[in-house]
Amino acid sequence: MDLIKTKSFELAVNTKGNQDSNKLAIALPGRLDTKDYINFSSHLEYLANRGFFSISFDPPGTWESPGGIEMFTTTNYLKAVSELIEYFGNKPTLLLGHSLGGTVSILAGTSYPAVKALVVIMAAYGSSLTSGREAIRNGVKTSYRDLPPGNFKTNKRKKFALPTNYFKDGEQYDSVAALKSCSRPKLLFYGTRDVFTTPEKVMEVYDSIPEPKMIHKLDSDHDYRYHPGIINEINEAIGQFVERYLIT
Repeated sequence: MDLIKTKSFELAVNTKGNQDSNKLAIALPGRLDTKDYINFSSHLEYLANRGFFSISFDPPGTWESPGGIEMFTTTNYLKAVSELIEYFGNKPTLLLGHSLGGTVSILAGTSYPAVKALVVIMAAYGSSLTSGREAIRNGVKTSYRDLPPGNFKTNKRKKFALPTNYFKDGEQYDSVAALKSCSRPKLLFYGTRDVFTTPEKVMEVYDSIPEPKMIHKLDSDHDYRYHPGIINEINEAIGQFVERYLIT
């Protein structure tokens, strides 16, 4: 783990590959997940072997990135992505994200010129408030996450008390509308057993968005990091996507 200081944040990062590469890949964890989960380590390694300088980071205020949990918002997540792209010289960039990270990939990919393609793994299509409103107590939503490497459910877990502001901030963003305006190549994954976003919803979104696009079905629940075969399947599909659209 290294710390990178961008214009606004200190970000804890993992990297793979040659920093002098002419193309960048950024892998974005889901809500309150960490860069150190095994799926992200695998994706970084896979993309580095295909010539990308690959990086994943803990969003501001979470895990090893300094700051309080109040820093963790969709707005700051997006800002961190933008500042990382700038930090590494605005190279042609592939964004890969899971869950909230997928949503942020969509929003960033339609806003930042350096982003040339999107890989969206079981994204949350809609407001950040969609899940968990009923669980907010005394202004926070308490959540727990497995400790790294995250390939199994751990008895000891990291606790987060996520402020209401996170949910309010997320309501201003519409990832589906953003995706409908996205002319860049995009690869959408959906899980047959994903309890957050149904296959039907993903297909509805997919049918409504412009080419170029690909879609891939995973026989998986939302936390695909528990399933090594699914991680490998995603990597192979990413490889086909990169080759098809000659992402350079």
